[in-house]
Amino acid sequence: MFSDKERILIRSGKGGDGHVSFRREKYVPDGGPDGGNGGRGGDIIFEVDRGMNTLYNYKHKYRFAAQDGQEGGKRRMTGASGQDLILRVPEGTVIRESKSGRVVADMTLKNPRQIVLRGGMGGKGNMNYATSRMQAPRYAQPGQNAMEMEVYLELKMVADVGLVGLPNAGKSTFLSAVTNASPKIANYPFTTMEPGLGVVDFGDGRGFVLADMPGLIEGAAEGAGLGLHFLRHIERTRMLIHLVDAAGTEGRDPVEDIRVIRSELEKYGGMEDKPVVIAANKTDALQDDGGTIRRIREAYETEDCRVFPVSAATGEGIKALLSYVMEVLATRAPKETVTYEQEFFPEEELALEELPFTVEKEDGDPPVFRVEGPKIEKMLGYTNLESEKGFRFFQKFLFTAGIIEALKEKGVKEGDTVRLYGHAFEYLEEDDTEAAEEDGFEGEEDGFDTDDK
Repeated sequence: MFSDKERILIRSGKGGDGHVSFRREKYVPDGGPDGGNGGRGGDIIFEVDRGMNTLYNYKHKYRFAAQDGQEGGKRRMTGASGQDLILRVPEGTVIRESKSGRVVADMTLKNPRQIVLRGGMGGKGNMNYATSRMQAPRYAQPGQNAMEMEVYLELKMVADVGLVGLPNAGKSTFLSAVTNASPKIANYPFTTMEPGLGVVDFGDGRGFVLADMPGLIEGAAEGAGLGLHFLRHIERTRMLIHLVDAAGTEGRDPVEDIRVIRSELEKYGGMEDKPVVIAANKTDALQDDGGTIRRIREAYETEDCRVFPVSAATGEGIKALLSYVMEVLATRAPKETVTYEQEFFPEEELALEELPFTVEKEDGDPPVFRVEGPKIEKMLGYTNLESEKGFRFFQKFLFTAGIIEALKEKGVKEGDTVRLYGHAFEYLEEDDTEAAEEDGFEGEEDGFDTDDK
């Protein structure tokens, strides 16, 4: 069964917790800490599968989760990382964040694989927190939480040529006659309820992909019938074949039929630069000695829009039409496939959710300021502070999340130490706010002493 729009919930893996343990050796009652780190949680990865042309696999399942990382073990053993979850989708699938509708990823052959949600980092075992003052730390860092997001998948087919027309114009018969596709065919409106793809093969290494779009009706661009449901599949085609029932077997006027479809395409937009060829179908049923074909040509044929009389049932005129389409595709410089830039960045936006945090001042000379809470844990779990990009995001996070403001309210001064779980930073005052956002902290990884608990 065909499906081109589905909503699913995706969740990356939680990082494994760090482990608390101590060496146990004969004659050494108080061995050093040897608790290992937790494993990293699995990622959610989307990957293009060229053998797929439907989102049906996601129709009856809503939740998809990567594997959690395992807890660290004794003897400095690191927990196993969670297995990534690869979600395969057809080429042309656009992934959007469900609440905002913003693009998370556009899965095309230029972007065949993308990590959408990263797994949480594993927590550090107590072996990392031993210091000269605290040689037996009984603290380990918990693994970072999983990242979760609801998305909807929208398939926009990628084909060279789109086949459009009113219901029962003969598109399915035409597609089966010229390609390797096997659509369902019957003599009643809306027979084709799903788009179909086929390859037109000339046998000499040349060919193109043809997409059959379900029959449109007047008002499709405003959502009548299934219009909007299928019009989006035309966006990525390079050319259109407009198939019309020239014999008027349904009692319609073919000249008016062409006007209706053209009007709907114009209203939908984005079709202005696509070359169009009109295929006047069912010539085997014509009884007017070519009068209808003349009327169609007089009304619509131009240098840029040719009219070809064809019969999908007998094959008449098909070869000339396809050869012309191949010539147009070959002579026109191929345009870049319509793609959608990423607008929603999970690693940044999900880390800045409205989660709580606390800022506490610990007495000392100089004092130490401790920042904790789910908001901090989540941010650190998805941010690589060792990379320039990650550290800049971390600096921006401190300002946008209100952490700098909260530190100032607690009386932080230049040179004071700020601790965020396994990291310690020296606070620097800056007169210029923009400069502070760039250079407000210097820092390096540090361990917890007992007082840091």
